Amino acid sequence: MPRMLEVSDEVRAEIGDDEADSLLAGAHAPDSYDCTSCRTPGDSSREATSTVLFVADETAVLAFAHSRCIPSQVVPVSEEQLAGAVRSISQSQAPAPTPVPAPAPPVAGQASVSSTGQPAVLGITCGLVLCGDTGHAALVIEPTGPVGRPGNTTGEDEFLDLLTEQGFQFVEDVNKAPAQLPGWSVLMAMGQLHAILHPTPAGTNAAWWQAHQPLQVTEAWRSAARQLSAVTMYAAPAGTIGRQPREDLLRQALDRATTRGLLVAASLPLAGT
Repeated sequence: MPRMLEVSDEVRAEIGDDEADSLLAGAHAPDSYDCTSCRTPGDSSREATSTVLFVADETAVLAFAHSRCIPSQVVPVSEEQLAGAVRSISQSQAPAPTPVPAPAPPVAGQASVSSTGQPAVLGITCGLVLCGDTGHAALVIEPTGPVGRPGNTTGEDEFLDLLTEQGFQFVEDVNKAPAQLPGWSVLMAMGQLHAILHPTPAGTNAAWWQAHQPLQVTEAWRSAARQLSAVTMYAAPAGTIGRQPREDLLRQALDRATTRGLLVAASLPLAGT
């Protein structure tokens, strides 16, 4: 039975025309699946479904998602991340754990950024930020030290300059949502945060920031990101925001950074799973 599958050109190029045509004809596609983005059930025989191919160095795994959640695409991952994705897919048939109805603190982590040619360690905080009456899924990024251009040995911090040259705008009021930045996106895979992608001169997307290990986010954060199909990225120089244990304290830190003219932001479309 034919399936309501979407197979992008890049997925087709990876799996080949024969396999892609077999999927579309229903030969290897499941009727039901758990969406790799929202983790809720889907039915490829009744609703538009995206094929998502996780590709590592030596192996690849094909997964499925609601087309309304994410488009069909190839998601580059490490072998370790792919093993975790396989475990997650396998466990998706098991009963989900009972959620605890308590507010969650912002989720923090560290990763590397390659915007300057030399890796810089970034502090990453995921939290909900209220813009007007709407809660936005936000990433707050702060380096652990100065970030300079390639070849800069002065120690001068050019982090905000580098971002504004890419199109990020200084925040004048946190209550106002920033404009969307074309070409940039936030990559989720298996409900976890994997990377921030940016456009390259060759017309492709590459990881501007990539998590050393997939970063867990709260269900409230995922829900807000899905609702707006976007994530707000804030960035500030080292020592400006700090690690905040609660979202109200995170908001206060963002407001202080705005007052000092040390906060830039942009809205990035949600991509991946």
